[in-house]
Amino acid sequence: MLGLGLIGGAAAGSWLTGDGGGDTGTDHFTTAAALWHNVPVDQLFPPTVQGTGAGPGGADRTWTRIAVAPDSGCAHAFDPLLQKVLAPVGCRRLLRATYTDATQSYVTTVGLLFTDADPAAMSALAARFRTEHLDRRTDLMPRPYAAAGTVAAGFGDKQRASWTVSVLTNAPVVGFAVSGWADGREVDAPQPAADAVDPSATTAPAQAGLGNEAQGLADRIERRLRRHIGTATENPS
Repeated sequence: MLGLGLIGGAAAGSWLTGDGGGDTGTDHFTTAAALWHNVPVDQLFPPTVQGTGAGPGGADRTWTRIAVAPDSGCAHAFDPLLQKVLAPVGCRRLLRATYTDATQSYVTTVGLLFTDADPAAMSALAARFRTEHLDRRTDLMPRPYAAAGTVAAGFGDKQRASWTVSVLTNAPVVGFAVSGWADGREVDAPQPAADAVDPSATTAPAQAGLGNEAQGLADRIERRLRRHIGTATENPS
């Protein structure tokens, strides 16, 4: 369970463990499948994330973690159609955390879905997202984790402003992030981060930099995951 593995591991100061040798793609994939219970929560979702150049116009960002979601499956974490699209790869564990920016103006939920899939299935899912542009459909969005007693308490489905979904092919993982305003305002027309970060975009989410919030945080969490995969594969227990 997440509570015993990630959170408990963080409290105990535990470190990565691996389950294979070498540096082949298969080793990386196998190692990645076990990271959800081998890595402390502070390693996957650190208390503070620095986003050098991640904001609009290359501005720096700093995100502070305000909540880690309890251990869960994937029920109610995605819009129904996205849940259906992801169903073929399965749901081994879903890890999520919610962050806010330095001004506490925005909130972003970032997540890592660890699947049951093999490399072929992950490649097939990635190809479908790419060819059908599924990461740009407003009926295929991840849902936020609204933690009570935080600035994200009012961060619900109607507050989603921008989002990104990334299907990894060298690990059984789907990464995602969804952002919105911290004041609970509803958004009539959310915009995918890939479009909202375009300097020419004029939508409210784009002008506020919410595409950068989702994309920037998701990218940095994914980079951390990739580093852990490489470290665990190179230094097996």
